[in-house]
Amino acid sequence: MEPIAVISDIHGNLEALQAVLEDISARGVNKIVCLGDTVGYGPDPCQCLDLIQSHCEITLMGNHDFAVMYEPTNFNLGAENACFWTRKLLEEERDAQLRRQRWEFLGLLPVKAELPEDQSPIGKVVFAHGSPRRPISEYVFPDDVYNSPAKIQSLFDRFERACLIGHVHIPGVFLSTPDFYSPDELDNVYEMDRLKVLINVGSVGQPRDGDPRASYVILKEGLVRFIRVEYDVEKTIEKIHAIKELEDYLGNRLREGK
Repeated sequence: MEPIAVISDIHGNLEALQAVLEDISARGVNKIVCLGDTVGYGPDPCQCLDLIQSHCEITLMGNHDFAVMYEPTNFNLGAENACFWTRKLLEEERDAQLRRQRWEFLGLLPVKAELPEDQSPIGKVVFAHGSPRRPISEYVFPDDVYNSPAKIQSLFDRFERACLIGHVHIPGVFLSTPDFYSPDELDNVYEMDRLKVLINVGSVGQPRDGDPRASYVILKEGLVRFIRVEYDVEKTIEKIHAIKELEDYLGNRLREGK
């Protein structure tokens, strides 16, 4: 069955997205699913939107996409300002057709998607940005397996086989026991078995697991493979520092993957 690349949380980071798309192409993967947050934080939201539209068969709405389209809620000041700046950039596009196309794309993004068993190399799978319970905004942290086991159980009750998420920018595998395994603990490959599994694919444009490289996964023949890709981090940082509406820390944090 055809493999599927799953990406998430690009956050306007063009250099990271281009590097990941090149890596996906080099691996011979043609089908891409994006779990949302194409925009927010980063300096190139418009270019990232255009690339996601042209390369992804499925794209979901993340909380930053929602915030740019509608209104940011529960955002810190830096994230909120980045959303307003992104909205302004989209509104000021001089090409009327391109402006309309981008807004329509954002406005029509679904909050969840599902592939049946015969269309997925890992069996039936649900895609969401945040969680299967609250697709746009719920955070699922690794520490939840210790601090909120009932929450983990509630999430697992909402899908049958596998669910892939983003949002917290930390890749890894959740089991219903509950437990969490980082890609390093799995040698970057999780082999599907009969157990239900909740998988975070990490972030393309703003990793937060201490590794500055872009993160994504490939689904292939019963396996989930975690991939890391180097990109020109300093170039993205320079772009962010040059935009007065974007806080410098949004760039600086990229160096350490935090």
